[in-house]
Amino acid sequence: TVLLEEDEDLPLSRAFETVRGRMVGAEGTLGAFTVKIDALQLLEPGGRGAFSLSLPRDGARTECDIILDLSGRSSLFPAPHKRDGYLRADPGSMPAVAEAVFQAAQHVGTFEKPLFLRLESHLCAHSRASQTGCSRCIDICPTGAIQPDGDHVALDPMVCAGCGACSSLCPSGAILYDAPPVDHLLTRMRAMLEAYRNAEGATPRVLVHDLEHGAEMIALSARFSRGLPGDVLPLGVSALVGFGHAEALAALAMGFACVDVLVSPKTERDPLEREMRLAEAMGGAGKIRLLDPNEPDQLCEALYGVTVQATLAETVLPMGGRRQVARLSAKALMVGVEAPVALPQGAPYGAVLVNAESCSLCLSCVSLCPSGALLDNPDRPELRFQEDACLQCGICAKACPEKAITLEPQFDPTEAALKQRVLNEEEPFCCVECGAA
Repeated sequence: TVLLEEDEDLPLSRAFETVRGRMVGAEGTLGAFTVKIDALQLLEPGGRGAFSLSLPRDGARTECDIILDLSGRSSLFPAPHKRDGYLRADPGSMPAVAEAVFQAAQHVGTFEKPLFLRLESHLCAHSRASQTGCSRCIDICPTGAIQPDGDHVALDPMVCAGCGACSSLCPSGAILYDAPPVDHLLTRMRAMLEAYRNAEGATPRVLVHDLEHGAEMIALSARFSRGLPGDVLPLGVSALVGFGHAEALAALAMGFACVDVLVSPKTERDPLEREMRLAEAMGGAGKIRLLDPNEPDQLCEALYGVTVQATLAETVLPMGGRRQVARLSAKALMVGVEAPVALPQGAPYGAVLVNAESCSLCLSCVSLCPSGALLDNPDRPELRFQEDACLQCGICAKACPEKAITLEPQFDPTEAALKQRVLNEEEPFCCVECGAA
């Protein structure tokens, strides 16, 4: 079906269905698009004379498998290059139009959609009792595949483009990148280190890159420039933004001297920069860089002649989920640190501060805490807190009727973070009959 703008003439050919109207919205993905059209006019049946059209009608909806957008207006979807089945081109550029038409012709047949992510809804800290908490994945998703769904979030796997940003930012591990999973990446890094050490290499560096732009840049540097230094080990990943602070810290804790991330023009910079800043604050200061060269020579210049710091004296093998991997790695890197270190705002680690004078010990925060970081004492009126479990989602602060709670983003590498501590308490009233507390 060809949708023409309201002021365009109808073609004489009837080789395809033609309608007139104005596309005002669309949703869905390849094979399952729903398009909303205003001022829709259909051809009236007739065999002689000029074509006649029906009266305009707003709010029409139709379904299609592919959308080829040649309107020249803004995209119907966020991150249009990530929406399968949605093709757009500048109508003033014939090569661009020809390329889009060619791509549309290739979308014929049966397609298998990769499932990049796995969602564990019971771990999600998005909301409790209508109090919105963590929304990192919703805010960062470029395609809008993640939406609120009550106390949790819902993921549309057909819209998801698999960039991995949500999994790297998720503080609870509710969203897991499964293509491949994180432990597979850690296994690859461990194998690279083992092979390098067996070859008597020293102070290895890892260069993380995507499988398209980054791989081509490395290949061009080898052919037309100096190539990679001997101590730089390239690590290709399918989702560059999915390489978050946990993976960067794990690389350093396992024995890499530094971590360089080779970004591409299509890389979502905001989540990647946020994660690398967090990794630097948690023990990776001066050991993590984002490289954005425009040509192979610039890549070589960034890698050669760099003063490489010594690797960790006592390496570790981090295991578990992303949060456990990050904590074990950061603790290994922060040797001798006996006090909490400040983290950037929005970090998924930190403390809960309670104003004891304002707190009434109603314990509403305890009942709503999605991770169990806030606890009560069944024997005494107490509010307890375990810092290691806190996601900094903010539900407790929003739910507190006395506004007595504030959040403090920080990371405590000591064992104190694993223990419960009392934030507020009161002496229990004694029984009026027996006098027992």
